[in-house]
Amino acid sequence: MKKLEIAGVEIEQVSITKLLFSKEMFIAYILLAIGLFGVYEVLAERYFSFSANAFDAGTHIGSSEVAQAMKEAIFGAGGEVKREEPWTIYIANYMYMIYSGSGIIFLVALAELFDIAIIKKTAAGFMTLGLCIVFGGLFTIVMDLNVLHMLAMFSSPNIDAGMWLMLPLYSIYIPFVMFEIYLLLTNKKEMVKKIAKGILILSVFIDIIEYYIQAKLFDMNTARHLWTTYPNLTLYFIVSAFVAACGIMLIYSFITYRKTLGEEFGKLTTLLKKTTLVMIIALGAYEALAFLFIDKNWASVILFGSFKYDFYIYMFFTMVLPFGLLAFKLYKKELTSLVTILASISLIVGTYIGRMLFVYGGNAYPMSDRFGTGFEKYSEYEVAKEFVFFAPSIHEVAIVIGSIGVVILAYSVINKYLSVSKIRDEH
Repeated sequence: MKKLEIAGVEIEQVSITKLLFSKEMFIAYILLAIGLFGVYEVLAERYFSFSANAFDAGTHIGSSEVAQAMKEAIFGAGGEVKREEPWTIYIANYMYMIYSGSGIIFLVALAELFDIAIIKKTAAGFMTLGLCIVFGGLFTIVMDLNVLHMLAMFSSPNIDAGMWLMLPLYSIYIPFVMFEIYLLLTNKKEMVKKIAKGILILSVFIDIIEYYIQAKLFDMNTARHLWTTYPNLTLYFIVSAFVAACGIMLIYSFITYRKTLGEEFGKLTTLLKKTTLVMIIALGAYEALAFLFIDKNWASVILFGSFKYDFYIYMFFTMVLPFGLLAFKLYKKELTSLVTILASISLIVGTYIGRMLFVYGGNAYPMSDRFGTGFEKYSEYEVAKEFVFFAPSIHEVAIVIGSIGVVILAYSVINKYLSVSKIRDEH
């Protein structure tokens, strides 16, 4: 197959037919179709529902249209962010994808700094996957922020807002990661040798800043004591992201490098298994310590109240099951098996449940305890006796599924043209 070379990077001349009709692309199309269904329904509610267009409430008091508009404005319908549940699965999915994708990029940068040969050979594939997962997270948050309202982030910048800080953050972070991938792909070895170490150190620094800004976004919600009393949210986000990233890297390695790495595949999976076990231990220790610091009311809700089953399911799938499976495989010195795949799937599912628990659990109480008598209801001086929990709507779930399609589509296109999954010599 003919290749082009631009700035030292070889580009495959893939035909449009081969690109668009591959197995991976068909999977992406199905997931994206589901996502577009959710997008259509949400945009229809936001911009074309009665509540968005009922300007004649004063002149048509009592009409069925106005009544329907008021109902939609108060209760919502199709996956909108409501006053009862301001942060929903959009945020949970955004957190999961952004943190996991950044976690993969962070881990690869650390591995390269420590000169781990097997990671250096596979770094391009891992980093590209991480970047594509970030794209999936951004697709979700764009839907949460209201696409047409995002212009306000440019026209009326609020530099003190955690959400606004995402704009300059990703404007720098994404091009920087792309440049890192370019350095992994280019044939200009001399240029890479001169700047590689500095770029890797800068990459780690930028990754830490990213997690710090993410933590700031949650820590500024003073009425949400689950978030504001969590000790060192930045560190928590990094450790939990590493656990999710390890699960994704394990299953990606099995799919991508099982045949191409040959005997070295065992080295890669063993390294990832050991890293995963260390990260699981770190996350378990952090969770145990954190619940000694967080608001006792929130701790009781998570551990013994309305969210207890979610918490124990999270603990089982994130820590107990994968730790047992991976520790057993290392003890038996077996390098590849179905057990490793089960462990990685368990990690992915468990850490996702953990993100949902963090977001939904953080919204369990509607306000802070201003008067020391208990958490209040909205606009009422009365102690809340019920916890707020809204299951995701079908439209929200559809958009989350669509975000997976974004990841597969982006990765497939990049890999087709740049062959990022190919094993490369160390730079």
